[in-house]
This record gives sequence, structure tokens and C-alpha cells, in this order.
Amino acid sequence: MTGPQGRTTWGATLEGDGRVRFRLWAPAVDGLSLRIEGQDRPMDAQEDGWFELAVPGLRPDTDYAFVLPDGQVVPDPAARAQAADVHGPSRLVDSGAYRWRTTWAGRPWHEAVLHEIHIGTFTPEGTFAAAKRHLRHLAETGVTAIEIMPIAQFPGNRGWGYDGVCLYAPHRAYGTPDDLRDLVDTAHEHGLMVLLDVVYNHFGPEGNYIGLYAPDFYDEARHTPWGAAIAYERDPVRRFYVENALYWLTEFRLDGLRLDAIDHVRDRTDPEILVEIARRIRAEITDRPIHLTTEDNRNVTHLHERGPDMSVPLYSGEWNDDFHNVAHVVATGESEGYYLDFARDHWRLLARSLAEGFAFQGEVTPQTGQPRGQPSGHLPPTAFVDFLQNHDQVGNRAFGERLATLTSPPMLRALTTILLLSPHIPLLFMGEEYGETRPFCYFTDYEGDLADAIREGRRREFADFAAFAGGGEALSHVPDPNAASTFEASKLDWGRCGQPEGQERLAEVRDLLALRREFIVPHLAGTGPGSGTVLSWEDGAVAVDWQLNGALLQLRANLGATPCPLPPARGRLLIATSEGPAAKAPPLSVAVHLLRQDGAAATPMPV
Repeated sequence: MTGPQGRTTWGATLEGDGRVRFRLWAPAVDGLSLRIEGQDRPMDAQEDGWFELAVPGLRPDTDYAFVLPDGQVVPDPAARAQAADVHGPSRLVDSGAYRWRTTWAGRPWHEAVLHEIHIGTFTPEGTFAAAKRHLRHLAETGVTAIEIMPIAQFPGNRGWGYDGVCLYAPHRAYGTPDDLRDLVDTAHEHGLMVLLDVVYNHFGPEGNYIGLYAPDFYDEARHTPWGAAIAYERDPVRRFYVENALYWLTEFRLDGLRLDAIDHVRDRTDPEILVEIARRIRAEITDRPIHLTTEDNRNVTHLHERGPDMSVPLYSGEWNDDFHNVAHVVATGESEGYYLDFARDHWRLLARSLAEGFAFQGEVTPQTGQPRGQPSGHLPPTAFVDFLQNHDQVGNRAFGERLATLTSPPMLRALTTILLLSPHIPLLFMGEEYGETRPFCYFTDYEGDLADAIREGRRREFADFAAFAGGGEALSHVPDPNAASTFEASKLDWGRCGQPEGQERLAEVRDLLALRREFIVPHLAGTGPGSGTVLSWEDGAVAVDWQLNGALLQLRANLGATPCPLPPARGRLLIATSEGPAAKAPPLSVAVHLLRQDGAAATPMPV
């Protein structure tokens, strides 16, 4: 139950007089009861399909559920905790009982170095409490923010979290709501921000009962790849999501949210729900910076535009799949699936993504034959979150291989240098900092027909790939998502940190992040639009300049197989990954220079 300050219209709220107010939107039923303390209590019908009941004298940890007219018992979709799984009763939570240790003022977005983690595989125990042990390691590495994959309760004990159905309840297998608060508190003690991945585009396929009493929650005219689409234009539905975003940020003191696959959050209302969520957050949370990021394969920019003073009216950054995809093609030579769009002209696309954000800005993509994207060079570099690996790009491979096992160490070092020293916001996937080689596979915890459908569907996804040309026999080796062994194999091997290869990789990442912190971050605040300029890209000779606030940052990289000339750079040499003749850069080498104060304007190369 939220405290007196609670702003939610869904769920159980502790009133100022000590009563708990229960509310549920159930427009498809004529009556509703609250089952609590062994009794079924009729709820009062309100306007517009709402039911409400206030009950005095309830204790935290009391279990409750709603009873439909046909006797079906359903959990609270806005429960702050479940008593057990997603099918059983919900549990009251006193959100004001936790005593915060830190007074946290937050950190600005331009300081962000993100580290994406999955709670269940981040440690052997897979809990919020166990994750605390490694926060010092991340802070000492140079990470400034952890980004947690979705934790809203989902069916079973193991899963990625993108099939959540109790969107206000931290997943029980990870710990209690106060365990999550303690994790956030500890992160703040180490100077780390905490961002949470939230899923507002669909519910998971099991444990969602909303359709039984509120079918109008869905838009029957549309479907997402994962299930029924949401009717965001309806006020109760809209409140469910807007209040959910505020709930995570206020009651857990999180520093931001990542909104998953917003290309499937389609709303014809003005303002659209994505805009309303951001505006409400900006208006209501003013005691610290809040950072909102999105995932959206459309390459649109309207949610990330800056104000005249470079302030962030809506969203701070967009996950830049284009950078990842073209870097992956460069690193591995792969060209199947969505990598097809980046297999041709990849050097130009890499340079363009570094200088301007998106590689595709309205051009037709080879894979779809349709135009994709909008011009993005007018945004500041910090509007783009870049990565070489993340949960999707690793876990959606058939065997969950990490980039360290797919490319050479020199290529990995060169691309990591580019990632961590470009003025974009960098993101590392858990274990990447020490060169983790264990896979991160797709895993679930379903039973029966649904488990079979997930398994066979997973294998069909790869049927057209060359590696599985053998058909059934080859596909049979794709790990079963429902097997506990698939989940266990995906857990980090923290022992690698103490091994020579892991120590060497960790030292490289720490050194790069130290350079970023000392020389680049101070010039990111106030950097305006159009800062990036491409000077060269042919044959892997990638040269990009960024005019930052008070400094010119210069990247010179030869990602090809032979020595090649690059445009000269001025200022202080921050790093050179290889030594070679001054006239030509060695293969797989990167050099980064910084010229303080205003440098001469670079001559752009059409991209």
C-alpha cells in the first residue's frame, strides 16, 4: 500500500486516517468483492467502471484479492507485491517503512556511463541483496549508472522480465520491495545512479487477468508482436501507466527509466501517452535529475528534441541500435537478418552514426525496402546511447554468444575505445568490462503447451539462417528457453575478473573510462546540436571530429586490414591503441585527440 503521499488511482493506498483504499477498474462486471482476512467484502461501484472499498485496521503483509461475479479470484494488477506467483493473492506493502540512508541529489545525464544488468543472472543467488556486492566494483571501473532489466513480476522464477503482468510489483524471486530500496540506497552510496527498464507496450502471455473484467484495456484493432495492444486513449488505462512510471521513480528513488520498444506504444491522443509520461515526471519530480531513455527502431527524434538552452523537455536519450548494428558487422562480418541493412557501405554508416547519431535518417533500408528514420544530426551527442552489446543483441542470438567470442581482441579493443571515448552515452552489458565469455541466452519459466510453443517458436526464428541450413537436426541444438540449465549457463562468471585475461580487459576499460571522466565529460554539458563532422570513412579509415563545449574531440581509426593515411589531428593525444609510422595508421588502431578551447571548423564530408 502506498503512503498518504501516494498519487495512484489503481491498487491499494494507505489513507491519512489509517484506512487502506482498494480500487480496481472493472467496467465489464456488475459487481466486485474484495477478499481479505478470510472474508469477501462487496466493493462500492463508482463512475466509469471503477470499484472502491476502504478498510480500516489492516497490517502490512496482509494478503488480498478481488472476486468477480462468477467466483473467479484475481490478483490486483497494481499490487505492490504478490504473496507468491502471479496467479495468487496480492500483498499489502508499507512503502514508508524503509529508512533511507542516503540524501541523494542525483547526477547529470552527461556523466552517464550505463551498465545493464539482469538481476537473476548478475550473481549466483540472483537477488537484489546479492547484487549489492558488486556495486563497488562497478563504481571503481568508472561506471556511473546501473540499468536494471525489467523486474515487474512475471510468471515463474526465471525470465528476462519483458513478459511481466504485475507491473507495480518487484519480482518475488529477486527479493522484497525493501530489498530493491536497499539496492538503490547502496548504489547511491557508491555514487551510482539506478535506471529501470519498464515495459508499457504489452503484458506477458500468462498471469494477466485484466481482460476478464476490463476488456476495454485493450485495442482490439491492433496487436503487437507479443500480444494484444493497449488502448492508451482510455483514461483509466492512461493513468495505469503514467502512475506506474511515477511510482517507480518516487517510491524507490530511481534516477530514471528506459521505456522498452516504444514503437509499439501507439496512441492517437494529444498529447500522446509517451509525451504525457515525460511531462508528468518532469513536473512532479524536481528534487533531482531524472533520466528517461527509449528503445525505438523507427529512428525518430520528436521525443528527444532539446530546448533552446539544451534542456531536456521529454526524453534524455535513445538506444542507438544503428551504432551497434554497423559496429557488429565491422567486428564479425555477419550480414544476416537486420545486419543486412549495414553490410553494404558499412564504413560510411559507422562514421555517420558516430557523427550524427542514426545511420539511417530516412533512407530506404535493404531489408525492408522502406524508408526508415529522420535526420538526427541536430541533436547533441548525449541524445544517443551507444553499445556494442546488450541483452537483446546477445540474448537474441541462437546461442547467446558475446562479442568477445565472435571477434578478435584487437578489433574488440578498437571498438571499445570508440564506444567509451565518443561523446555519446556509452552502455556496457554486464560482464563486458572484464571480457565475460559465458553466453547470455533467452530463458523463460513456463509450463505445458506455452512452454512447447516458446521452445518451437524460438527455433523457428533461426530456421532461415545459414548456420541452421541442416534444418531440424541443427535447430535441435538451440538451447531450450524453459530448461533451467539455459538460465544457469547465462550467469556471470565473476571468477574471470581474477584471471589474467579478465584483469587485462578490466584494466583497459578502467583506463578508458578514466580518460572519459577527466577529459571528455567536462565538455559534454552545453554541447550544442550538429557537433559531429565526418572527415573520412573510406576503406575503414574513419575520422570524426566533434565540436564540444570548449574543446574539439578528434577520433582517428583504421579499422581495416592494411595501414592507411588519416586526416591529421591536433591537441593532446588521449590514447593511441597501436604505434606506427606517422604517415599511416596501423590496422585496427584508434587514436583520440582533444584540442581545448575552440578548434578550427572541420570540413565536413558528405555522408
